[in-house]
Amino acid sequence: MNETQMNISTMLYTDFILVGFSDTYYHPVVYFLSFLTVYVTCFVGNTLIVAIALASPKLHSPMYFFLCNLSVTDVSLISVVIPQMLPNILLKKQTISFIGCITQVYFFIFFAGVECFILAIMAYDRYVAVCKPFHYVTIMSRTLCIQMVVFSLIANLSHSVLHTLLITRLSFCKSHIIQHFFCDLTALYKLSCSDIRVNELVIFTEGSLVAILPFLLILISYVHIVCSILKMSSFTGQKAAFSTCSAHLTSVILFYGTLICIYFRPSSSYSIVSDKVAALFYTVLTPTLNPFIYSLRNKDVKSQLKKAKSKGHF
Repeated sequence: MNETQMNISTMLYTDFILVGFSDTYYHPVVYFLSFLTVYVTCFVGNTLIVAIALASPKLHSPMYFFLCNLSVTDVSLISVVIPQMLPNILLKKQTISFIGCITQVYFFIFFAGVECFILAIMAYDRYVAVCKPFHYVTIMSRTLCIQMVVFSLIANLSHSVLHTLLITRLSFCKSHIIQHFFCDLTALYKLSCSDIRVNELVIFTEGSLVAILPFLLILISYVHIVCSILKMSSFTGQKAAFSTCSAHLTSVILFYGTLICIYFRPSSSYSIVSDKVAALFYTVLTPTLNPFIYSLRNKDVKSQLKKAKSKGHF
């Protein structure tokens, strides 16, 4: 039996302890009700966005196709974390099995990666809409839209498998107490007594392709968008063009701002409190806020919501 097999066989019978927020002074019921409310709000808000987009022929466009995919990804991402947290908070049962922890890591990496890709695809969609409006229908064909989403799923399947397999080669002999509210890569690395240089190298190399490359594509898209907007002679046209991008730009800032701060820096700068707060933003708050960001700043979505409400659908 090789070292990796020994590590896996040993950890199969070991539970991790998720500290979560038990080290704070708030009552567990307060945390339970808070996270339950946020989860329900996220689920209902994103489901409503998808339902409105599918039900309204006016919203059958690439922009709303990608928005639906973002909503599904947001619900999936928060569902990786919150449902496992809720019973732990209320029952004060903080343990999670090794298999459960690895499964959570796998799906978290997958959906977080998909979110990066979808945000990049949406930025490209806005670039074509603003910079090449007369060719928008031709460029953003239904086939291309589906291909881009499928590619993001396939690429991140491989990405999440790679990082999950790299975790199984580690030994966790220092402690089994995870100073986090879910099985996070950086928190797990702190518990390992194995050499994690390969793991960190993969994050800074392969991880860059999945997270930083889409971010660079977003930046390039917005550089072209801003240049095109500034060239417009009409202030009304500039305002309209900017309004189509503002919601997406807000989502990018919320998601990438915290994601980059956590994963793309040396493990020596790891901070329990700051990482928990930052993780709350991209795993819980951003998925919950996205429906409000896109509905409050989007006239088409607000119009369809009013129509549905007037017909008694909601």
